[in-house]
Amino acid sequence: MSLTESAAAAMLTAAVVVDSPIDVHEPRWDDQTRGRDLYTQLVISLLVGLSAFFSFCVLRPKWTELYAARRRQRCAASYLPELPDSFFGWIPVLYRITDEQVLESAGLDAFVFLTFLKFAIRFLSAIFFFALVIILPTHYKNTGKSGVPGWDDDDDETFDGDKDKKKIISDPNYLWMYVIFTYIFTGLAVYMLIQETNKVIRTRQKYLGSQTSTTDRTIRLSGIPPDLGTEEKIKDFMEGLKVGKVESVTLCRDWRELDHLIDERLKLLRNLERAWTRHLGYKRVKASPNALTLMHQQPRGSSIVSDRESERIQLLSEGGRDHVTDYAHKRPTVRIWYGPFKLRYKIIDAIDYYEEKLRRLDEKIQVARQKEYPPTEVAFVTMESIAASQMVVQAILDPHPMQLLARLAPAPADVVWKNTYLPRSRRMMQSWFITVVIGFLTVFWSVLLIPVAYLLEYETLHKVFPQLADALARNPLAKSLVQTGLPTLVLSLLTVAVPYLYNWLSNQQGMMSRGDIELSVISKTFFFSFFNLFLVFTVFGTATTFYGFWENLRDAFKDATTIAFALAKTLENFAPFYINFLCLQGIGLFPFRLLEFGSVAMYPINFLAAKTPRDYAELSTPPTFSYGYSIPQTVLSLIICVVYSVFPSSWLICLFGLIYFTIGKFIYKYQLLYAMDHQQHSTGRAWPMICSRILMGLIVFQLAMIGVLALRRAITRSLLIVPLLMATVWFSYFFARTYEPLMKFIALKSIDRERPGGGDISPSPSSTFSPPSGLDRDSFPIRIGGQELGLRLRKYVNPSLILPLHDAWLPGRTMVPELQGELEHRNSENNAADESV
Repeated sequence: MSLTESAAAAMLTAAVVVDSPIDVHEPRWDDQTRGRDLYTQLVISLLVGLSAFFSFCVLRPKWTELYAARRRQRCAASYLPELPDSFFGWIPVLYRITDEQVLESAGLDAFVFLTFLKFAIRFLSAIFFFALVIILPTHYKNTGKSGVPGWDDDDDETFDGDKDKKKIISDPNYLWMYVIFTYIFTGLAVYMLIQETNKVIRTRQKYLGSQTSTTDRTIRLSGIPPDLGTEEKIKDFMEGLKVGKVESVTLCRDWRELDHLIDERLKLLRNLERAWTRHLGYKRVKASPNALTLMHQQPRGSSIVSDRESERIQLLSEGGRDHVTDYAHKRPTVRIWYGPFKLRYKIIDAIDYYEEKLRRLDEKIQVARQKEYPPTEVAFVTMESIAASQMVVQAILDPHPMQLLARLAPAPADVVWKNTYLPRSRRMMQSWFITVVIGFLTVFWSVLLIPVAYLLEYETLHKVFPQLADALARNPLAKSLVQTGLPTLVLSLLTVAVPYLYNWLSNQQGMMSRGDIELSVISKTFFFSFFNLFLVFTVFGTATTFYGFWENLRDAFKDATTIAFALAKTLENFAPFYINFLCLQGIGLFPFRLLEFGSVAMYPINFLAAKTPRDYAELSTPPTFSYGYSIPQTVLSLIICVVYSVFPSSWLICLFGLIYFTIGKFIYKYQLLYAMDHQQHSTGRAWPMICSRILMGLIVFQLAMIGVLALRRAITRSLLIVPLLMATVWFSYFFARTYEPLMKFIALKSIDRERPGGGDISPSPSSTFSPPSGLDRDSFPIRIGGQELGLRLRKYVNPSLILPLHDAWLPGRTMVPELQGELEHRNSENNAADESV
């Protein structure tokens, strides 16, 4: 289940209970609170999950191109042990992989994510112990509730609003348990959070402080005034601050024309490769069970790379004459439209046409690379030491507002160059406009889904499709599936595009690095999921019209008391839904992540659509792991468990929560280390975002407990939680001021000044990257026009300026090593030019 499915399921479930004021004993929820639904969900989840897991165990040694793609293609993954090909033998080897190995092979982002999952397992284990030993017996003794859906008597204690049922005993002594465990669980969460944060900070400071990479020595300088619009003036200004010497300066210029030409060339190159492939013919064969090679149906000496070489081969070699005469396929043609309104056309040779267009485009690119472009207000300044760069980014450089602002620089290949050309005012307008759009979509998303919710109600279904409703009434199992599974499925399909939509919107905000975009997706997607799962689900979920929704929204934000009461009234009754949700997610759907069902399902389609050697080579590219889709869902699942930690069903929710995070840690560990690629390297900056959202979950938990006690007339006890709420809010502020800077910058004390590039010693080319990590952040593959080119970029230079203008990639010839050599040659020329300046 994708990230949006959590919010999707919640919204549809919330919308189902429309039509009446908030009532925790709404009759239409009888089917949701029966024990057979949990039994059905558990059986289905086990069948689905075990099927996916056993399928993975069978396919893993056979499809190493997919299930070991990262280890096959990433040199950093060579630090990891080889997994056995046996059915279960790989499990203990994966389990024994240490945090140090994770750090060396996958970087800080993977280390931080797995650390959060370990924190969740530790925290939920403590909650589960208290819930099973103290909370469950206390609830059962005083209320007769065991927390298992369908086992509790409906005539147990209720709220005062249920006039037909007996009223609860006012202020019973057992309600002290709510106060005590709210303090205990909050204190335990904060204590463990500080422990893990200190561990992450120590690891991050040691990891980054012992390196001398170009990325760690570079700052992004924005708001450059016009009088500093050259590299020489920027260098003089930076060295005039007396904080260190400058190694190089890259002033960003408006290279939009050149970028457009390069994008056009990449598209044209693919068209040429398709034309040549149709002419040459080829077949794809396996050289070994786990490797692919490309074979072509062409004679010896027929690898064609350009018009002139083609002509030379035809005139001087026998193979050239074979090339002209011995092909089974005719040369392809293309229809060219011309004349007024493009009404006339002619058919010409496709290869000649595309090669001529490519030749003319290459001439334009060569001319464009020699042009002088207007400078922008952004520059990348590489200092000779990490200490100097860290002092600069933590200081105020200019007395004028919004001028000469120093920020940490992303890795060279992580820069989104097109956004460096945008003026600051336009970037700010785009950012705020898209933020408002996302806020509007998040708040009013559920309103669009109310009609779907009505259609899935049993009463509405009986009016619209009476025969179907009668059939469901005669079959309790089918009715249970419709009431519990169909809402989740239908709304999941309707909202599956939400994270992708938010990802696209984040890319339009003008951020200058893909790592920042990934962090933005984490924030936006979590906001969407949290808002719709908790606030819409509980506080606003009773609105039947847009006006009613707006009224509830307005009333709910009058004060915190309204939100607390709404949470208290609805959360306990919706516990069966959350139990089913965690059961389905952890047991049923997590193994499908391991199986990479989407990649497996799309592989035959992509294979049939592949035409050229480049297309086939891209089939073996590792799937991309997105932290923006994975982190919000796991954080939200932890918040669900925390909010229910004192309710009667806490032991059951925490049990499935433990299963969810245990299986999730195992699966994510395999994907991050062996199977999936993760390009954005934000050096673990997602950890402060995770912590802030956990603290927000604690605040929601405390509000819910205040509301529960107030509705049970335990006013004094509810007021005793208010100081804890205020302390949690204060700690959130304290955490942001104290811990977050250490997750953003490198402390000067942590820098290894004895290492070249750490202190005052200039680094040599051989020392620009050093242990402990084999994951070179300076040389991630560059992406142009949405395509990963497999080339490495170690300098802050627009790839459009130095990208080799290579020829078509034809069957039987691998271009990447040649391209890498040419790119490094151009890089060295660029470095020499910088030094001469």
